Amino acid sequence: MITVGEPGTKELLSLEELEATVSLRSGRKHTLSILVENKPGVLTRIAGLFARRGFNIDTLTVGPTDDERISRITLTLDGALHPIDQVVKQLHKLINVLKIRDLEPTDTVARELAMFKVAVDGAQRAEVMQICEIFRGKVVDVTKRSLVLEVTGTTDKIEAFERMVRPFGLVEMMRTGEIAISRGRGET
Repeated sequence: MITVGEPGTKELLSLEELEATVSLRSGRKHTLSILVENKPGVLTRIAGLFARRGFNIDTLTVGPTDDERISRITLTLDGALHPIDQVVKQLHKLINVLKIRDLEPTDTVARELAMFKVAVDGAQRAEVMQICEIFRGKVVDVTKRSLVLEVTGTTDKIEAFERMVRPFGLVEMMRTGEIAISRGRGET
C-alpha cells in the first residue's frame, strides 16, 4: 500500500483515500464576501488561514468599499474537499474581520474581467474582432501583429471566449478573479 501524508501533518493517507479525495473535487463552489478593516497584514492572515486548513483559493479579489476604512475581500473556492463551516468560524475570530457571507449562487451577481492579447493580421483580425463583438467585448489596443481584447462576464463566458480566440494565437491573457454582490436591496 502506498501512503502519502498531507503537507504539514503526520497523518498518512492510503492511495485509495487520496484518489477518493481528488474525486470529490468540484462540489459546491463557495463565494465568500468578507468585509475587513483596511489595515496592513489582514489579507495575509486570511489567506494563511485557508492555506493552513488545506483550502486552495480559486480566485481572490480585494478592493475598497464606500467606507475607506473597510475593504471587501471576495474569494472563491471549492467546498467539496473540506467543510467550509470550520474555516468561516475561525475567520470570525480574526480581529480585523467585520463580516463574512457565503453567497448563494442563485442570489448573487458575479463578474470577472479578462484581457487577451491575440496574434492576428489580415482576415483573421476581422474575424477575431467579430468574435469580440459577439461576446460584447472591447478592442482596447491594436498593433500590426496583435489585438488586445477586454471581456467582462461570468467565469463561463470568459472561458468560452478564451476557447474561441486561442486557435488564432493567444499570446497572453490576464484575469482579475471573480467579484460578486448579492441580489436585492439593502444587503451586504
